[in-house]
Amino acid sequence: FKAGADEKYPQAYDAHMNLVLSQVEEAVHIAGHGYGLHPVIFRNRQDQELHLRLMEWGCIPYYINDAAAFARQRATMLNARSERILDDPKSYWSKIKNRRCLIPVTGFYEHRKVEGLKKKVPYLIQLKDQPLFFLPGLYSVARLPDKDGLVEDVWTFTVVTRSANKVMAQIHNDGEHTGRMPLMLPTELSKKWLMETLEEEDYRDLLNYEIPSDKLHFHTVYTIRSAKPRPDEKAKDQFYDWGTVPGIIV
Repeated sequence: FKAGADEKYPQAYDAHMNLVLSQVEEAVHIAGHGYGLHPVIFRNRQDQELHLRLMEWGCIPYYINDAAAFARQRATMLNARSERILDDPKSYWSKIKNRRCLIPVTGFYEHRKVEGLKKKVPYLIQLKDQPLFFLPGLYSVARLPDKDGLVEDVWTFTVVTRSANKVMAQIHNDGEHTGRMPLMLPTELSKKWLMETLEEEDYRDLLNYEIPSDKLHFHTVYTIRSAKPRPDEKAKDQFYDWGTVPGIIV
């Protein structure tokens, strides 16, 4: 994921909530399994106002008191299946369903299996006509000891996913979570996601929203899982021609 400063995307912020990201460092690619910090918008429970803070990607449940013991399981907490939030009461996502948040991004990456190629081809997916958009998520706050043994609040988040639309089904066509994509909401529905209260019917409508395929912009990029620079020396998010890659039907 890639987040940028507010002055770089003024139209997106004016059209949304006019929140400031000017002190957030821009990143071209954030790997989920690095559990790195990312700016997240949420409604604070104390004052019911919208706040922006850095949170770690990869939820740590609020009842966990030993992060090291939870490390292996944490890899399964990067994404939350939308189907489990309302319909699986035993799921942790159901327990924190009212801790909704938005993750500002300029795009996300997904890999496509192409016959004849040894490696999967990475794609950058973005929204047309909206350089900065928001992915719905859920957040969690755990009380954990720091390196000095002092207990502190650790804020973490997960990205809500749903079944893929036509374009994303062709791109995310292999692997353990094949046929999934992040839930993507238009600006007005993104605002609704952060409302103080959300009736179950409205909540379900948001979770069931499928972004039209023709709203997406996508292109192939060079391998993003390597620390080596691209052979053409361009940034990771720039187009890269893989040659004989079949087109995507919109």
